[in-house]
Amino acid sequence: MKIASFLAVSALALSINAQAADDHKGHAHDAKGAEHAHEVKPQHGGVVSVVKDVNYELVTSPEGIALYVSDHGKASDLTGGSAKLTLLSGTKKTETTLVPAKDALRAQGAFNVPAGTKVVAQVTLKGQAAQPVRFTTK
Repeated sequence: MKIASFLAVSALALSINAQAADDHKGHAHDAKGAEHAHEVKPQHGGVVSVVKDVNYELVTSPEGIALYVSDHGKASDLTGGSAKLTLLSGTKKTETTLVPAKDALRAQGAFNVPAGTKVVAQVTLKGQAAQPVRFTTK
């Protein structure tokens, strides 16, 4: 009876490993610089974070900060939306609010956002609960 139990457990373990390996077929994990199919490249020169299949792209410039939001390549409706950003750079903490402007949520002004700055955004879109999104600037 012990041998039968051992064989059953072994067969189950092997089938689970085979299924896990199958989940990533088509991904070139071993290739240098390989990407997952669901990784997204920036469309506006910023840093992208994907949360629940929604793409958030944070773009910083001398004029301000913009947050582009898209779902499966389609720009999200930002009417009535907002985002509260907390920027953490070394010991310095800055907070700002982004509001809809053209095709992104934006804040105007001079923000010191050097490479390596951690940004936490609480993004609220019309009719949806606030979504936390994290970035590290490059």
